[in-house]
Amino acid sequence: MDRQAYIEHILDHFQQPRNKHRLDGADVQLGGGNPGCGDLITVYLKVDGDERIEEVSFEGEGCTISQAGGSIISELIAGMTLNEIKELGTETMIEEMGEDIVRSRVRCATLALGTVQAAVDLLRRERQRAELGQTIKDDAAAFEN
Repeated sequence: MDRQAYIEHILDHFQQPRNKHRLDGADVQLGGGNPGCGDLITVYLKVDGDERIEEVSFEGEGCTISQAGGSIISELIAGMTLNEIKELGTETMIEEMGEDIVRSRVRCATLALGTVQAAVDLLRRERQRAELGQTIKDDAAAFEN
């Protein structure tokens, strides 16, 4: 795509955002921000038993690039596994938004991606804690018997 096509793509996602709403029953939700710009985003993820994104949404406010990024990421990661999401990087956003735009506003362009990846980390930590808690309860019950 040329620069103008990337701009039109970004404007389309900003003006008609996909998946921009609160997702009730999300397995994890996490907010992120860009203090330099005042951009805010909250991501919501529902994950199935195969660690694949079943549903995704976001809410936020801020500049055109950060909010378009939330919409773009929400479409991109639907159906991906948690491991696939962790493998995404700045190059992904360059492919979606164009190199000129991403390089000039990298924090804005990668805010949603970074927040989604942090949400994946949070979900994994919460699941590990829950598993550990269950193991401790099981061990305690076995010890009492």
